[in-house]
Amino acid sequence: MLDQSTICAISTSPGVGAIAVIRLSGSDAIAICDKVYESPKTGKSLADQAANTLHFGKIVSANETIDEVVVALFRAPHSFTGEDIIEISCHGSVYIQQRILNVLVENGARLALPGEFTQRAFLNGKMDLSQAEAVADVIASSNAAAHKLAMNQMRGGFSKEIGSLRDQLLHFTAMVELELDFSEEDVEFADRTALRKLTEEIEALLRKLKDSFQLGNAIKNGIPVAIVGETNVGKSTLLNALLNEDRAIVSDIHGTTRDVIEDVVNIRGTAFRFFDTAGIRETEDQIETLGIERSYSKLEQATVVLLVVDTNNPYPLVESRIQHIRERIAPHQTLIIVANKIDSGLRDTIQQIEVMELTDNEKAVFIAAKQKENLEELIDYMSHSINLEEAEQQDVIVTNARHYEILKNAHEAIFRVLNGLDMQITGDFLAQDIRECLHYLAEITGEVGTEEVLGHIFKNFCIGK
Repeated sequence: MLDQSTICAISTSPGVGAIAVIRLSGSDAIAICDKVYESPKTGKSLADQAANTLHFGKIVSANETIDEVVVALFRAPHSFTGEDIIEISCHGSVYIQQRILNVLVENGARLALPGEFTQRAFLNGKMDLSQAEAVADVIASSNAAAHKLAMNQMRGGFSKEIGSLRDQLLHFTAMVELELDFSEEDVEFADRTALRKLTEEIEALLRKLKDSFQLGNAIKNGIPVAIVGETNVGKSTLLNALLNEDRAIVSDIHGTTRDVIEDVVNIRGTAFRFFDTAGIRETEDQIETLGIERSYSKLEQATVVLLVVDTNNPYPLVESRIQHIRERIAPHQTLIIVANKIDSGLRDTIQQIEVMELTDNEKAVFIAAKQKENLEELIDYMSHSINLEEAEQQDVIVTNARHYEILKNAHEAIFRVLNGLDMQITGDFLAQDIRECLHYLAEITGEVGTEEVLGHIFKNFCIGK
């Protein structure tokens, strides 16, 4: 798959800026740049310069100066792609960027495809596939938690975990397959007790990695938070208070919100994806009924459910609404009962909610959304409910859907090995399942793969990276 041509692209964001960076990579990168670069001070060509150096000069075409630039020079194999790389820092005019790009193409370079620089880094062994995918995640990270996870993966944290698993399995695979050469002599080179212990450890680790995807995906794309409750209890007011803007229409008229309003906000370095849902009540309005059905759908998708109740209502009514939502909450979800309007609420209702018996995945917080009272306490509950501490403590958290699917397959394969050991099946069948697990793990790092898979991964990168 490795194309030997020299590629070029604008690596900074599209549009006008103070500075833009144009990148070339390939065996002819330096020679091509030398055709259009002039150094007014030294007169030296870039080919005569040392690696990892900066050079001030100008880009010219047909004796016309296009721009004064700073050129960074990197030589293979000590560069991002493992090839010779030139990075031209020019003024951020769109016209200047396009002129420089055009003269580079005229002199032998070609325009890079999306993600082609990172793809070359992978193909040249500068990083494995999971690290290459993390480059895109670093660029796309929109909050501190997602950035930290992506940086850990890009530095090889996930790769080391997978590599350690493969090394352990490879040793036992060799021993089990050696037995096949001596099948007539009925010997065992692979100690079954040691193999079981190792297999149990690997199964537990694969399960842990697989299960971490729920948290990792939430951190990467925003923790899904559904705001549910009856009509007119303050759901939209709460959303506006959390977003610090008038995103949802607030009215005393029941049934104002008829569809799901979605927005993402970064709170304390973590992205929360809020869904303000239609008020849940009995209605004959067909459009409002559709909105209520969507409310239940978003409730099922949420990691955190904020059930807003109006403390102006009698406690028996509030309790029945809480119980109604409790019946729809899954064990992995956190339910936060948001007792709203405490500035005007009934004292008895507030006191009854305070002494209500809560389960381990339930919390209660008392707020006045309109006055933004106790919002910080609510945010504390939301943050604690998704185990952000786990993201700090756990070395590897899976954020990539492709990795998750592969880990599921690898986990199933290693589970079959455990079952095979229980049934005392022969080494050839054990070896088959172990090899399958090894194959899946190799797919994560790119040690095995197809052009179709690689093409799909890198086409989603931005051009210039």
